[in-house]
Amino acid sequence: MKTTIQFAYVSKRYQLGLSRTSLPSLVSGWVKRSLKRSTPDSTEDRAFWALRDVSFEVKQGESLALVGANGAGKTTILKLLAQITKPTAGTIATQGKLSALIELGAGFHPDLTGRENIFLNGTILGLSRKEITGHFDEIVAFSELERFIDTPVKRYSSGMIVRLGFAIASCIEPEILLVDEVLAVGDSAFQQKCLKRIHSLIDNGTTIIFVSHNFYLVQAVCGTALYLQKGQVKEFGPTKDVIALYEQDLHHERAQKFESTRQEADVGSGEVEITKLEVLRADGSTSEVLHSNQPAQIRLHYNAYK
Repeated sequence: MKTTIQFAYVSKRYQLGLSRTSLPSLVSGWVKRSLKRSTPDSTEDRAFWALRDVSFEVKQGESLALVGANGAGKTTILKLLAQITKPTAGTIATQGKLSALIELGAGFHPDLTGRENIFLNGTILGLSRKEITGHFDEIVAFSELERFIDTPVKRYSSGMIVRLGFAIASCIEPEILLVDEVLAVGDSAFQQKCLKRIHSLIDNGTTIIFVSHNFYLVQAVCGTALYLQKGQVKEFGPTKDVIALYEQDLHHERAQKFESTRQEADVGSGEVEITKLEVLRADGSTSEVLHSNQPAQIRLHYNAYK
């Protein structure tokens, strides 16, 4: 089975405080830094390494989850794969047509209708007008936006934009599909529909790179996972094992924070952390509406550190 994605010792550095990248601003910044060589604020001091020596490979038909805290480097990997940005060091190799669903509304023009944006987005992904026309009915049907397809996208809700974006990205049958946290915006029914489509793509040989903080989705989609911590690979292996390690680290980090907070504020013992509160129907099912004359359940989720 061929390798469709290969990262070899990839690093990505960003320059903190650099908001403009025009030639005059770069020259001006270089002159200012040259005149201040004696100051401790060197270029390296203002550098932020989003990734450091990251290496992995994914074969055709495999699915890889990227897990880690915010800022760990997950989205940076996706942007490097989609060639939105270039690596500072290392090499990246991909084989096959790539489709990305990284940022909400990326590739859409707000003043164009859903119909027009399908053709615009398809063209950006490298499809001919004939190919887009061939997939058009499938895209509209999957997104369930038939009534709104001739409405400007700027009037779409975030959920509608996700529906259209995922429908385009998945229906063109890419060899590589990148999916970031955007699926969290959709409702549960559409998430299940997306999961079925992703499994269908994997069965047909598509390679999936998936980013989500929803561990249920991660385990439902991916066979392997890459755990990133501060831009470096901490663990790579079966999804279940990697998530167990990540949750263990989260638990340890929360315990340390609670102990520190307790010592500083002297409020509570820090032995228990309430993480979630749910109000449910009497049978335990979820509902957005509860009537005042009906029984209900209150479910409390917590972490006990002692």
